[in-house]
Amino acid sequence: MKRLLRILGIFWRPVSVNAAFFVFMFVLGYFCTQTEIRLHLKGAKPYELSATELFFDLYLLCAVLALLPQKIRKWIRLLLAILLYIVALIDMFCYVRFESTLTPTMLMLFFETTGQETKEFLNSYVGWDLLTSKTGWIILIAFLHILWSIFSTWWKRRNQRMGLRLSPSVVLYSQSIMGVVALGLFVYCATECFPNKQAMGRLMSKSNLGEVEHELTTKGCANLYLPIHRMVFSLYANRLASQQITQLMAATEKVQVDSCSFRSPQIVLIIGESFNKYRSQLYGYDKPTTPRQLKRMQDSTLIAFTDVVAPWNLTSFVFKHVFSLHAIGDGGDWCDVPMFPEVFRKAGYHVTFITNQFLPKAGEAVYDFSGGFFLNHPQLSEQLFDTRNSRLHRYDEGVLQDYDAMKEHDAHQLTIFHLMGQHVDYRGRFPVKTRRKFTPADYPDKKLAPKRLQINADYDNAVLYNDSIVDEIIRRFEHQNAIVIYMPDHGEECFNSMDYFGRNHSATIDYRLAREEFEIPFWIWASEKYRQTHPYGWEAVKRYSHRPYMTDLLPHTLMFLGGIHTKDYRKEYDVLNSAYNEKRPRLLKNQVDYNKLKHEK
Repeated sequence: MKRLLRILGIFWRPVSVNAAFFVFMFVLGYFCTQTEIRLHLKGAKPYELSATELFFDLYLLCAVLALLPQKIRKWIRLLLAILLYIVALIDMFCYVRFESTLTPTMLMLFFETTGQETKEFLNSYVGWDLLTSKTGWIILIAFLHILWSIFSTWWKRRNQRMGLRLSPSVVLYSQSIMGVVALGLFVYCATECFPNKQAMGRLMSKSNLGEVEHELTTKGCANLYLPIHRMVFSLYANRLASQQITQLMAATEKVQVDSCSFRSPQIVLIIGESFNKYRSQLYGYDKPTTPRQLKRMQDSTLIAFTDVVAPWNLTSFVFKHVFSLHAIGDGGDWCDVPMFPEVFRKAGYHVTFITNQFLPKAGEAVYDFSGGFFLNHPQLSEQLFDTRNSRLHRYDEGVLQDYDAMKEHDAHQLTIFHLMGQHVDYRGRFPVKTRRKFTPADYPDKKLAPKRLQINADYDNAVLYNDSIVDEIIRRFEHQNAIVIYMPDHGEECFNSMDYFGRNHSATIDYRLAREEFEIPFWIWASEKYRQTHPYGWEAVKRYSHRPYMTDLLPHTLMFLGGIHTKDYRKEYDVLNSAYNEKRPRLLKNQVDYNKLKHEK
């Protein structure tokens, strides 16, 4: 009987020999999980398995500690406590000051911060008011932990001097009872949190940032519910980014330009966001969402391509494949070869990049980090761009102001605009008070709940606002020898064929999904001076506008337009070249051939 009681008592030992550590780390972790809620997400709630998974994690950690000799255990435990308190303080500080917990971007910015910038940051953000915020509660928990450790040491020594001890039988029975309770709780908690632990394992075993991002878009993705989890993930994400930056830096050595005729003196690339092709008048939509583009198409200065798809329905994946000279289906990876802005700079073009998304900011999600890390790396950014903006705007009209303030007057320019476009949430993509045109009453045929009808109307309002921004960009080049290419990164679901909006990343790609999320509007506009000086080029644009195309090949068309002669240019990838390969598989997400989907629909 005693042997059984001793065995059961073993399951209580991880807690009993680490009692104060277990209790205070549980309090610390639970406080963070219950207070650090994403403020900008409506209806956001704490992770529902916070207490359950926290007990499992701490019990497992304390079980490992219990195996160590007491002298070693107390020092390891001290170091762990210091680490966990520091990480929690950093995480809570980020939450209090930036309304976001620790992210890979925050860590990236920290690594790139100079001593002077650190001093200025501390002067700006660290003050006594932190003590009265949620950060102060973490300091209080740590202070109470220290006091308890001092008191418990004194109490234990006092009892030893006085010879006060519980009888062995009482200790044995109490430990066995608590052991049964601990074992039962551990088994229950392990069962409940096992799916999240599996998801964490998948997340932290990816070989590149793209895989990490895709994992986070799947149903049942990992919940990094503790500050230490977010710190480890941020370090992991930055390590993956660093590996691909190293590959990209090596690829820059491969850039070779034989000659450049500057065929198109002014090339403008506008990259939109989340644009459903069938919500544009250019493609038959019955609502006036793109009146300015439609007018330009009707006067034959804008040619809309009819069969274009994006390679992915994730912005970061699209950017990597659109900027890289690597085409889907080629050997190797996107970061093994140079990027087209480097080629243009090497050829003698002045390259400007104006973005309203990919600038590092404290609360940036991993999706934007994944898409922008290579564009925001200081050394690589200098190799890619001569000029770029330094701030983000609530609305896309801000990029017009940025361009007007910085525009150069070089004879040969490549200007890239990256808009927020129709990115969720749609209501936040246009000035509601002054630019709202569509209301739920405009969609009597849609059998949607009132709230979803409003979302539907806001999407069209965002498309209409985007039309005005794109038109303003064109106006800035109307009197130059300029050609403008417009493409969004990917499509978007918005109640067209089902009661759903956004993008479904984990679904099997069928034709319906491809039509909504991968088919995109794509057009080319040219100024009068350009059409006069490039009649054959403009004729090619008109003649080949019905060719099947995927935007991972865009760099080759851009190099053709620039008259850049380089070994990296491939005429079979250039949609404006007579040798273009129209039978090339268009692999969506590198998995499904869109050509076959379209044929089998």
